[in-house]
Parts: sequence; structure tokens; C-alpha cells
Amino acid sequence: MDSPLPEAPAPRAIRELPDELISQIAAGEVVERPASVVRELVDNALDAGARNIQVKLMAGGVRAIVVEDDGCGIPVGQLPLALKRHATSKIASLNDLESVATMGFRGEALAAIASVSDMALASRTAADAHAHRLDARSGELQPAARSRGTSVEVRELFFATPARRKFLKTDATELAHCVEAVRRHALARPDVGFAIWHEGKLVDQWRAASAEQRTGDVLGEDFIAESRPFEFSAGPLALTGRAGLPEAARSRADQQYVWVNGRYVRDKLISHAIRSAYEDVLHGQRQPAYVLFIEIAPELVDVNVHPTKIEVRFRDGRAIHQSVRRAFVDALAQSRSTEAAAPEPALSPLAFEPTMPATLYVAEPRQSYSSYVPPVPATAEQVRLSLVEHETLWEPNKAALPSPAAAPAPRLPDQDWPLGRAIAQIQGVYILAENRQGLVIVDMHAAHERVVYERLKAKLGATQIESQPLLIPVSFAATAEEVAAAEQHAATLAQLGLDVAPLSARTLAVRSRPALLAASDLVALTRELLAEMAQFDASSVLERAQHEILATMACHGAVRANRQLNIDEMNALLRDMEATERADQCNHGRPTWRQLDMRELDALFLRGR
Repeated sequence: MDSPLPEAPAPRAIRELPDELISQIAAGEVVERPASVVRELVDNALDAGARNIQVKLMAGGVRAIVVEDDGCGIPVGQLPLALKRHATSKIASLNDLESVATMGFRGEALAAIASVSDMALASRTAADAHAHRLDARSGELQPAARSRGTSVEVRELFFATPARRKFLKTDATELAHCVEAVRRHALARPDVGFAIWHEGKLVDQWRAASAEQRTGDVLGEDFIAESRPFEFSAGPLALTGRAGLPEAARSRADQQYVWVNGRYVRDKLISHAIRSAYEDVLHGQRQPAYVLFIEIAPELVDVNVHPTKIEVRFRDGRAIHQSVRRAFVDALAQSRSTEAAAPEPALSPLAFEPTMPATLYVAEPRQSYSSYVPPVPATAEQVRLSLVEHETLWEPNKAALPSPAAAPAPRLPDQDWPLGRAIAQIQGVYILAENRQGLVIVDMHAAHERVVYERLKAKLGATQIESQPLLIPVSFAATAEEVAAAEQHAATLAQLGLDVAPLSARTLAVRSRPALLAASDLVALTRELLAEMAQFDASSVLERAQHEILATMACHGAVRANRQLNIDEMNALLRDMEATERADQCNHGRPTWRQLDMRELDALFLRGR
């Protein structure tokens, strides 16, 4: 027996919502936690031309948030209007909305905050004899004392919506979010001073400074030392910032900052572009650290996408993706091995010239590691002479070592090579080299792997991608979106060596493939390309697949562990590293070399203590 159908619900009457409930619903979109209030109020202070902003918090911002600025202020007649929904001085027409040049513009923040808290607004313009204070709940306007600028007091956040208050975390957690919100503003506006107070104690303060000084003040001097600045421009787009070095990558993505026209954003398109630039220099799941400032014509970006203004939409996302990726690739191309050697440090006072040979192999001249010839073993006579020389040097009956003042100067490389000159090989795995700073240790397999990999990439980039026709086309079931993407981007696919044509409304056929990817899963590659066509630069997907193959080839073509190299071969590898991009890491992100300067070596042996 069939079960009875459920009764239809009784129709409900359509009615208008009261203004207070409308504001509280809007507040749910704009105000998530105290940090949301801090962000909105600091946005308004910056739009008012403030040069100094004070943020004062109680109980992590739950009990009280006070934001004071020295901006232009609000005329007394406009104070009540500032608290109304959709009231703003920043846009007046659709044209203004399509080219927003201010941090705040929606006209919802103050009204939304006032609906879920006890708020007061005090402000004074340069033309006013004194300030005026407006109570948002009672509407009472009173004279107040303060200099030019505006103060916004927000007390007992979410007191009118206790259910929302239950979702807040501890005071310490909420305080950390508030501090992070101000840090983002401080990084974007080094010309403005910021101070954060909690429970009457100064938490953090940043005075107006240069962009590099402010970055160091906020993120630490270690970030400056472990990152490289970059600049990139293309038409209406300008990119600046700092790219963290791969060896300084972190376990969490907690130092990744992106701003678009001064507005902090989280954007999948930009994150994807940056991550792809770090692909073959990061180890495992490590996360790079970076700051990126994007300046673009306001009409080419839509900032009215999300109520909290954390997301944006670009008119030409593909161009943004290519530009961001190129800026980071160029910044990461230069390795530490190609940089000029640092100033010579103070050498150990007891350093002396060793007389024993570095190895017991006779180096054949003009050899390179790429055309490897097994080294010639030392003769029995050469070994005997070396041992005699060693015994003579350390014979206890000989005179004591010379005093530090009379010690001969150490012999340094004839040329100022960043990686120095090879002196020995350890266990067939590591190369030891001496430069002006001290000792260089090189993982020879990892280093040679990067050199071969970059050569293969350069050879591939110098030629057009060769296409190989398929004897039997590969067909597969596709979605309507995939078919549309294949038709729309047929020319781009052809440039990448792929010929993809629709057979029906639900079937695609691949008739040619890139010759280099003969062993790859063609259907999976095509699907990935079509899926990323709309959002990202499709060529980067194919490039990634090609580079994976080249990385495998480079790994198999690099010198293996336990292979003995002579001095000439080791020096040839060092010189190639100095001329190779991204030589600090192998294709898998492992470091290829490390520097131990004389101070570190002295510390190992407690010299000078």
C-alpha cells in the first residue's frame, strides 16, 4: 500500500521585515567577529585621510573596540546620516561603483555594527569649534572634546544577538584576529602610523616608514633577509612585493599576503599562479611566504563581489594569472650561487695552509663532469710521499706551530667565485669547496639534477611544441562545459600541440598530442586543460606536465651518489651552478648547497671563547 503524501505546508503571508531585523541580517554578512569591525573602521579611517590610527580593545574586542583617527572628520550635520543603511560619501552613481577607488563604499558597515552593539560616534572637522558625539542607539547628539578626526566606540558586540556571541572564541583568539587585521592594513599603508592597545597596554605599534622598513617591522627582519623584492608591469597592471626564498618556506600558509589596489584579498586565481611559480623549488607540502601588491585600473577589477570585500573579480583573469606567475618566476630565477660574494669576514687567527692534498686522485686537466672519465688512481709512490708529508707536518719533535701573528695568510680562490673552488669529495655524495666566506658543501646529485633540468627546459622553450598526430583518435565522454571550452579555445590548444574536436554534443576526440608527452594520460591531461581554461592560464598546465617529464629525465641523467669526481669535474659543476637559475634547490625542492662561514666553523670548535 502506497504511503500517503505529506501534506503541503500552509502558505505564509509575505511581509516586510522591520528595519532593525534587516540591519541585523546585514550585520551577519559584514560582522563575523571583532576583527571584522576593526577592519571596517580602519578602512573608513584610511578613506578619511588619516595619518595615525589608534585601535583600543577590551576583552579581545568583545567588550569594547575604539578606533581613533586624525582624518578629515564628519560634519556635525551628517553624523546621523552616517549611521543609516546604504548612506556613504564614496559613491554616487553606477560609474563610481564600476571604478571604486576607496576602501569602503557599500554604506553598510556603520549601520550593521550599530545594530548588534552599543555604538557611539564622535567627530570633528577642521571647520568645527569642537567635536560632537552621537549615541547610535538613542540618537542623542552632544558636544565632545577631541582634535580633528573621528572616534568610533563599539561596546558589547553582539549584545543584541546573544546567539552570535556564543560562536566567538576566547579573548586571546579574538585579539589575535584583530591584530592580524591591523597588520594587513599596516603592510599596505606604510605611510600611516598604527598602534594597537589591549586592556590599556600597548600590543603593537608601527610608525610611518618606507615600504621595506614597514615590511620588516611587521613581518620581521628574517623575512626581509629570506625574500627577494620584485617589480613587474604590463600595461595597466603593476606588481610589486617580496617573494620568500624556497628554503625559508613554512609548514603553514600564514605569511601569504595579497593586496589589490590597497585592499587585502584572498583570490584563488592569484594563489594558483604563485603556487605554480614555486612548483619545482618547494619541498613536499611546504608553503611559501610572500607579499604581493597589485595595482590595476579600478575599472578592470570588480571589488563589489563579497560583503566583506575579501574577494575580487578581474575582467581579464588569464592576463593576471600570467603576470603574477611571471613576476614570481623571475624573482625566484636568481639563486644565491649567482649573487655577488659577501664582504670577506674576519678569518680565524690560527688558519694555516694545509700541505696535504685534498684527495689521493690525480686530476686530469680540462675534464668536465658532463663527459666523465674515471679518475686515475694515485700511484704507490704518490701515496707514500703524501703519508711522509703528513707525518713530517705533525711530528711531535718539530717546532711548535707559529704564533697567530706570524701565521701565513690562507690561500683563497684565485677568482672571486661565489661557490669557491673544490677541495674534496665526501663519500661520493658531497663536494667540499672553499670560498671567501668559508666552507661550501654541495650535494652533487641534487646540484647536477637542477643544472640538467634547467638545460632541458631551455631547450624545450627555444623550440615550438611539436605535435604528433594519432593514428586512432582518442574519444571520451565530455560535459557540455568541456565541449564549449574545446570549441572556444581550439587555437590555444593547437599552440600547445593538442587537436581536440567535438564529435557530438557530449563527446570530444583528441586527434594529436604533444610529442614530448607520448607516455602521459591523454584524456586526463585534456580534461585538466579544459577545466582550467576558464580560470587559469592553460599553458601552465601543459608546461607543468612537460616539466614533470623533464624532471624525471634530469634525475636519471644527473651524476649518481658514490661516483668519484676529480677536482676539475667538481669545479666544472660549481661553475655550472653559478650560471644556472634556481640552483639553490633541486627539482624536488631539496637544497643543493650550504654555506658555513668562518664564524660558524669557529663556533663549532669553541674558538674565541
